[in-house]
Amino acid sequence: METSQAPDPVRGAWRRERDTLVLQEAAVAVSIPGPFAISSASVFVGEPLEFAPHSHPLHELVWVRGGMMTVRLADRVITVPDGYGIWIPAGAVHSGRTTAGVDLCAALFDPDTAHVPLGAATTVEVTALLASLLTHLERDDLNDQERLRAEAVVFDVLAPAARQLLFEVPDVARLEPIVSALLADPTDDRQLSQWAVELGVSERTVARLFRSHTGLSFTQWRQVVRIHRALSLMAEGLPIQDVAEVMGYAQPSTFIASFKRVMGTTPGAFLTGSTKGASA
Repeated sequence: METSQAPDPVRGAWRRERDTLVLQEAAVAVSIPGPFAISSASVFVGEPLEFAPHSHPLHELVWVRGGMMTVRLADRVITVPDGYGIWIPAGAVHSGRTTAGVDLCAALFDPDTAHVPLGAATTVEVTALLASLLTHLERDDLNDQERLRAEAVVFDVLAPAARQLLFEVPDVARLEPIVSALLADPTDDRQLSQWAVELGVSERTVARLFRSHTGLSFTQWRQVVRIHRALSLMAEGLPIQDVAEVMGYAQPSTFIASFKRVMGTTPGAFLTGSTKGASA
C-alpha cells in the first residue's frame, strides 16, 4: 500500500486536512478461492483517507461505520452516509475519500459466482443483518458449509437502497474546467456569464450543456455539489453554523433552506436519520 500526506486545506474545497492519507495504490485480491464467492474485511482508519482513481477485477461493496464516504465515478459522485454502502462493479474506475475515525469495510464478490441482482454502481443500505453477515464472513474459522450458507443469505438481502445520494457529472469537454473547479471547491461563485467568457463560448451554450447532461441548471448543479460537500463536513461533526460559513453561505438560515431544497429535509433532521428513503 502506497500513501502520501495531503497538502494543506483550502477554504471551501473538498477539504484535505493536513493529516489526510492519500492512498495511491492498494493491494486487493484478484480472485476468490472456490467454491466461495465473497471475501470480506474491515479496518479502522483514524485519519481522513483519500483513494486515487483505481479499479478492481472483482465486484466491491464498500462502506464506512462512524462517518461518511464520497465516491467519484466517471459519470457521477455518490455520497455514502453511515449505514449505507456503495456497490462498485468489477472494472469500474473510481476514487473516493472518507472522513476520519471510521471503520472502513469492504467485501469483494467474484463476478462469475456471486448471484447478485445489481448492475451499475449504486448505493446499498447496509442493514444490521447485512453488516452482521459480512462481519461473520471475515472469520477464518468457518467451515465450508457455514460460509456458503452465509453467502447465500447475503445474496438474498443485497439490494439497491431507496435512498440514492448522488449527482451526475457531465462528461463534456467544454464543461470540464467548470466541473473540475467546482468539484475542487464548491464555493467557487463565478457566474455562468463569467465562465462563458473564460471558455470562449456563449452563456446559452453552457446553460444548454448543463441542462442536457445533468437535468439541472448550472445554478442548481452547483447547489447540489455544495450540499454534498456539506454532508461530509456535517459527518465530521462541524456545527451547522460552521458548515454554512465554510460553504460560503451568508447566514445559516440560507444554508438550511438550500439544504432542504436539495435533500428534501433540514440538516438537523438528516443528522438524526429521519430522512430514510429520501433522495437527492
